[in-house]
Amino acid sequence: MRGSAPEDQRTHRPALRRSTTAVAAAVLLLPLTGAPSASAGQPRTDALQRAFTQAAARFHVPRSVLLGVSYMESRWDGHGGAPSVSGGYGPMHLTDARTALARAPEFSEGDEDARGDASRARKRVPEGLAQQPALPAELPARLRTLPAAARLTGLPAERLRTDPAANVLGGAALLAAEQRGLGLSAEDDPARWYAAVARYGGQDDPRGGKAFADEVFSVIRQGQARTTDAGQRVSLPAAPGLVPDAGQQKRLGAATRASASSGDRGLECPWNVACESVPAPYEEFGDHDYGNHDKADRPRDQKVDTIVIHDTEGSWDVTLKLIKDPKYVSWNYTVRSSDGLIAQHVPGKDVAWHAGNWYVNSHSIGIEHEGFLAAPDAWYTEAMYRSSARLVKYLSRKYDVPLNRQHILGHDNVPGTTASTIPGMHTDPGPYWDWAHYFELLGKPFHATAGKHGGLVTILPDYDRNRPRYTGCERPGDACAPHGSAAVRLHTAPSESAPLVKDVGLHQDGSDSTDGVNDTGARATTGQRFALAGRDGDWTAIWYLGQVAWFRNPHGAPTAVNAKGLVATPKSGREEIPVYGRAYPEKAAYPAGVPYQSVSPLPYTIAAGQRYAVGGRVTGEYFYAPTFDLSKHTIVRGEDVYYEIQLGHRVGYVRAADVDVRRSAS
Repeated sequence: MRGSAPEDQRTHRPALRRSTTAVAAAVLLLPLTGAPSASAGQPRTDALQRAFTQAAARFHVPRSVLLGVSYMESRWDGHGGAPSVSGGYGPMHLTDARTALARAPEFSEGDEDARGDASRARKRVPEGLAQQPALPAELPARLRTLPAAARLTGLPAERLRTDPAANVLGGAALLAAEQRGLGLSAEDDPARWYAAVARYGGQDDPRGGKAFADEVFSVIRQGQARTTDAGQRVSLPAAPGLVPDAGQQKRLGAATRASASSGDRGLECPWNVACESVPAPYEEFGDHDYGNHDKADRPRDQKVDTIVIHDTEGSWDVTLKLIKDPKYVSWNYTVRSSDGLIAQHVPGKDVAWHAGNWYVNSHSIGIEHEGFLAAPDAWYTEAMYRSSARLVKYLSRKYDVPLNRQHILGHDNVPGTTASTIPGMHTDPGPYWDWAHYFELLGKPFHATAGKHGGLVTILPDYDRNRPRYTGCERPGDACAPHGSAAVRLHTAPSESAPLVKDVGLHQDGSDSTDGVNDTGARATTGQRFALAGRDGDWTAIWYLGQVAWFRNPHGAPTAVNAKGLVATPKSGREEIPVYGRAYPEKAAYPAGVPYQSVSPLPYTIAAGQRYAVGGRVTGEYFYAPTFDLSKHTIVRGEDVYYEIQLGHRVGYVRAADVDVRRSAS
């Protein structure tokens, strides 16, 4: 999440385990519907598709609408009966918050340096917010759809939570009830279900509902097909001519405008998402201290060149309480899991305290996503992915941020500023964030850009099939439940039995990298580009943290694709060069009254002959903002030039004076 809290805080948040009977659960609807059983004891791979057809017929909901809503909620996954971060279960994301949140991990943060500036470290959790708050007597409608589905279908709540087919039936019943509640008849025309879909997706907020319905209709127009986490094949045929009912669109648009507050009118959000203003305070308090962000004038005074993806490690309600405390940290936006609603907190022109690296803060925008990195089945919903992707595309256009993994970073890709800060850098959104899917939604899917002699590789495993072992999701050392992952693990030799590569900055006691879910020391993630260092059969080697690192990349099931681009290598005659965690100016650039910020090297070096993919070129810059008094703020600009490189799992910076930059093709 925010700042630079000790890494082990994440290992103490228990995740909710996936059921080992997820596939079998998909056929539990058979006695309910009378469908034939699978032959030879094998579960049908079309059982969930049939469940959608039968539920649509039973409650007179167009099948395309039912499939579209479910795709937006879960991409048709059941998550083994585990609830989402907002308390939703199954393919239809039926919410039962009292059951789900009673099992939720506690939300807490430790001492952290919010700005990535050692002069401002302090305890950041407001008093009384160390745990999830008590649930109110009456929950919002969006958090209690499962009990309503139980009443409508007569099915037990537990079955709706754990049986995907019954869950689909419950979702169909809710959609039909919404249609009736709007005074509309059940009919076959999907266009006439626009308002009911909006009610389903945004029970408490017309803005969230409209954005949800627009995305559902977009999904139906495009069509979708995929194999779910339970091995079920589901498809939704494309309907390119589908347009929502004009009258329903007009009425919902009017309700959306009426629900917007006057404070929402200056929002920096794309037109096609639901967005609200929840401002972060800029306040002075005790001993001339202040929080929780800095006033600036970006991009006029500083360029925004990075967008940082975070997860909240807490619920929506707790997260919004935290952002309102001036003694806490800040970030620019939060995206809600259930419907993709976006809250903006800090204007893009100002500097939020979110990345634990002051240089990165000064040049970035931070987006939090409601979720838990070690509990992937408290999942990042499709509604959230799509809303976030629309926001990032908007910000990319507004600030001219390239849509690639060198500029769209996870918090876990942000470098420590000095050697001492590296072990405390945060690890969200973690190995379960689906970067490939996210970049497909951004309109920039990863693919090969060169042949085998391109000199670079882009990490690109099949997310659903790539299931490396992780530990520490629930308890340190215990294996996490198998799950799709965007990351591959790196070894010292082309063998699964070879040790993992070492990260001397993360493990400063000399210990080895581990398979811990928060240990980024031997990990390469989807979309990251690395310089090729060799090949050996099914194995590929890359330059990583000053060493050769191997990952399994079989021809029949590749985990990377070939690429080309620019690489940095030490200048001729240099045996090794340093790497930095920030791109600050040279000492001569600092005016009187502004203390010099040393650029101390990280504990990594690049030896002669090694090569690293270049992400961008920047000139040294430092934003001096020591007090609440804006008149004392200064931007220090130097002449030193740096290149951002893909150093390891995190990026780093090298001085242009130390490297030659050349094309990667060999």
